[in-house]
Amino acid sequence: MLRCVCVLLLAGALGGLSGCATTGGNPDDPLEGYNRAMYSFNDGVDKAIIKPVASGYKAVLPDFARTGVSNFFANLGDIWIGVNNILQGKIGAGVSDFGRFAINTTAGLLGVLDVASNAGLDKHNEDFGQTLGFWGVGSGAYLVLPILGPSNLRDGFSRLAVDWQGDPLWYVGNVPTRNELYVVRVVDTRANLLDASQLLEDAALDRYSYLRGAYQQRRRSLIYDGNPPREPDPDRTSKSPSGTEPDAQAGREPAALVAQAAPAPIAEVLSPRDSSGAAPAKFQAE
Repeated sequence: MLRCVCVLLLAGALGGLSGCATTGGNPDDPLEGYNRAMYSFNDGVDKAIIKPVASGYKAVLPDFARTGVSNFFANLGDIWIGVNNILQGKIGAGVSDFGRFAINTTAGLLGVLDVASNAGLDKHNEDFGQTLGFWGVGSGAYLVLPILGPSNLRDGFSRLAVDWQGDPLWYVGNVPTRNELYVVRVVDTRANLLDASQLLEDAALDRYSYLRGAYQQRRRSLIYDGNPPREPDPDRTSKSPSGTEPDAQAGREPAALVAQAAPAPIAEVLSPRDSSGAAPAKFQAE
């Protein structure tokens, strides 16, 4: 049901982009009016339901139990991650992801123990939105989805039309069991972000704008596996008033600086990391 609602909103957003683009609003966020309203709705649901449940979950379960739950769901995710690495032409990474799943499912007791990381098989982070971005599909306008949160037109389409089909939980035949697993995964994920979200509430004057920038920078960093190319500043001309070249570094800071400037726990959320704690590299600087 939620997916159907999100699909309808995504279709409406696509249809309304041309009108929004001519209203003189923020060109980086032509759907800002809708997005802020949906952000407020999501924030209300989180404060009323999801965050209290996640806080109770964290208070009741010991750390090792919550780590096991997180590992279990992360292990299931390695299947789709491997498929997307293959689709991006990263055959070695894809084979590693499938190897992680095989090792953790067997020796790791259905993924509760992350044996594969100790064996040197790094954890990756890929989805179909990143695959589209890898092959040059633009992100489109920023878009906040109901409950699912920050996204954009490309990633929203990918999540609602493709990624869910790569989720092993979707193929659990018993519907009540499947729904319970979905709820546990959401609560576990939210519990892991409690500290980061609290720092965000304390640090950001406009949390909507902060999250929008953080999401856009993080997605771009993920597509380039932590090594995005520098972006030119559109406000700078190719020549300075004196006729000399401007500073090559001015206005062209790497996307990772957004994460570096954030409070430490939030930076860990924004910066893609492998299991060793180091950002993986996909492209070498030319």
